[in-house]
Amino acid sequence: MKLTKILAVTVVGLSIVSCSNNTSQFKSSNSLATEVDSVSYALGLDMANKIKTSFDEMNQDLFVQGFKNGIDSTNLLVESKDINFILQSFFQKKQQEKMKKQQEEQAKKAEKDFGEYKKEGEKFLAENKTKEGVKTTNSGLQYIVLKEGKGEAPTATSRVKVHYHGTLTDGTVFDSSVDRGQPSEFGVNQVIKGWTEGLQLMKPGAKYKFFIPQELAYGPQQRGAKIKPFSALVFEVELLESK
Repeated sequence: MKLTKILAVTVVGLSIVSCSNNTSQFKSSNSLATEVDSVSYALGLDMANKIKTSFDEMNQDLFVQGFKNGIDSTNLLVESKDINFILQSFFQKKQQEKMKKQQEEQAKKAEKDFGEYKKEGEKFLAENKTKEGVKTTNSGLQYIVLKEGKGEAPTATSRVKVHYHGTLTDGTVFDSSVDRGQPSEFGVNQVIKGWTEGLQLMKPGAKYKFFIPQELAYGPQQRGAKIKPFSALVFEVELLESK
């Protein structure tokens, strides 16, 4: 990981550090007498600035202690074999937290800017579920059986070949293998949640119409020019093959 590499390189810059009785002493700026002195100090300062932007929780005393223990190979508080695991686990967790926060912020902004699409979709689905022939699963996926198939339904790990016709709730076509005249093949678990669930209800030869809530589609993400954030989607799907 990038930050892990920075931490590893930083020990070079810390070669100017001397610790004794919990006291740290540094060369003063007017004692950079040689080029090596200047480079050593600049390297330490550069590494500190890089780490500070990504890891402001650092315990500086323990950081310096770890450096000195590593140089002396004595009084290690952590086994050398565990170093990578500790660093990778921590920074992976921090990265995941950062990504989650960014996604939440993006979702809030999208709802503020495109909330009307969410309301329109919810209204459409609420009215649609009362229509004759429409079935609703526990997740909120709605579907109509246009034609039943035969054989075994695909599983989440199956690969399928399908023909489909996708529209928005107002009938706007955004994608259609039928119009292209070319079926599509993909893994059942490689598509949006509404498709993954819906395909497992079908058997080869079946044709269903799915009404997919935004949370089972693309949620706050925009897909292309036509699928706005929080859009409910409608698909007619024919399952040609499952393997």
